[in-house]
Amino acid sequence: MKSDIILPCGVKVIQLHENVDDRGQLSVAEGMKEIPFEIRRVFWISGVPQTKTRGGHAHWSCHEAVFAVTGGFEIEVDDGQRCCTLTLDEPNKGVVIPAGVWCELRHFRPRTVCVVMASQEYDATGYVNDRDQWLKKLGCEV
Repeated sequence: MKSDIILPCGVKVIQLHENVDDRGQLSVAEGMKEIPFEIRRVFWISGVPQTKTRGGHAHWSCHEAVFAVTGGFEIEVDDGQRCCTLTLDEPNKGVVIPAGVWCELRHFRPRTVCVVMASQEYDATGYVNDRDQWLKKLGCEV
């Protein structure tokens, strides 16, 4: 990832420590340590065709940490003022996305597995899937 990118408010790129030996690599992420919130849910996304997208929403109160544990994809994060696109393609590098930030994942490479750690259990009412509605709630012009 480019170091000159200005990230949206609260978005943070994190680098997990890797333990590497002749058996391979081991990366660890613990809630309230490397991940800056208590982890209440973990899910993974796989088998996404290269032309499809995931995400396309914001959460009103849930924070997430997103990793490409294999393969890679682009992730766009937007706080209504600043927007940037990052590439995740290293298993120990992730992005922390605070509540209120719009997120879209795209350009999935073959055999990609994306792992997401969330601060809350699944709640459909906690999502906003309409970008214009999200912008209005933030007080931005649509």
